[in-house]
Amino acid sequence: MDSPWNELTLAFSRTSMFPFFDIAHYLVSVMALKHQPGAAAMAWKNPLSSWFTAMLHCFGGGILSCVLLAEPPLRFLANNTNILLASSIWYMIFFCPCDLVSQGYSFLPVQLLAAGMKEVTRTWKIVGGVTHANSYYKNGWIIMIAIGWARGAGGSIITNFEQLVKGCWKPEADEWLKMSYPAKVTLLGSVIFTFQQTNHLAISRHNLMFLYTMFLVVTKITMMITETAVMPFACFEDTLNRILFGWQQQFSSCEKRSETKSSLNGTGSSTSKPIADASDKVQKKHTKKTE
Repeated sequence: MDSPWNELTLAFSRTSMFPFFDIAHYLVSVMALKHQPGAAAMAWKNPLSSWFTAMLHCFGGGILSCVLLAEPPLRFLANNTNILLASSIWYMIFFCPCDLVSQGYSFLPVQLLAAGMKEVTRTWKIVGGVTHANSYYKNGWIIMIAIGWARGAGGSIITNFEQLVKGCWKPEADEWLKMSYPAKVTLLGSVIFTFQQTNHLAISRHNLMFLYTMFLVVTKITMMITETAVMPFACFEDTLNRILFGWQQQFSSCEKRSETKSSLNGTGSSTSKPIADASDKVQKKHTKKTE
């Protein structure tokens, strides 16, 4: 007989994301789009462009994973139910009378609930991407990591291309140049689930899904409550960066210290010579006076 823990994690891993968790994901994604400067005005002027941008925010990870696996990038349009659900949320957020949806979303408990449910969908996307890549390339762990990461956090990269086309792309906000917390934590999860898929990590998938999801939810809610953007593993990242990539900086700092010491010694010896010469001249003048 299975333990209560195994029964809990197994039931959790079998939870369906449709419709409530998908609604939370679409709600958070479209609200992030609306908070961008000029997004509301563009929705009134060009609703089709606003709708297409919202679909990129909602299904960007699936589009990027399809591109990487040479699959049709518009395959997400085949799921009519999810498209209609995401489109309905987009319409209510941008065109609801008196902006009731945005006002309701402004309450912190609603934001915490939606963000926590969105993090649950992130785990399912990572697992789905890793499993899907493994069906194409058996034990190709690099491809599995890439597809799992793209499925879970590829929406931000797809939207960067969309911003580039519109002419409002900012290099400092590019995920390739400066990875955000969701991109980093998704990459970490993709590596972990890839190791589990290739039997290099001795833990069952449902237990790993439960533990990783709890880590995502607790971390996200804590960051939202404390209103901080500090990474939970920033100290570990800095330490690992110094260990792996900080040797050259240490050597250069040691060389600079040695150069400064040698220069100080050289200036000391050069200054001592004029002092000695001056003392010799004073002694010669004193002897002449005595004579």
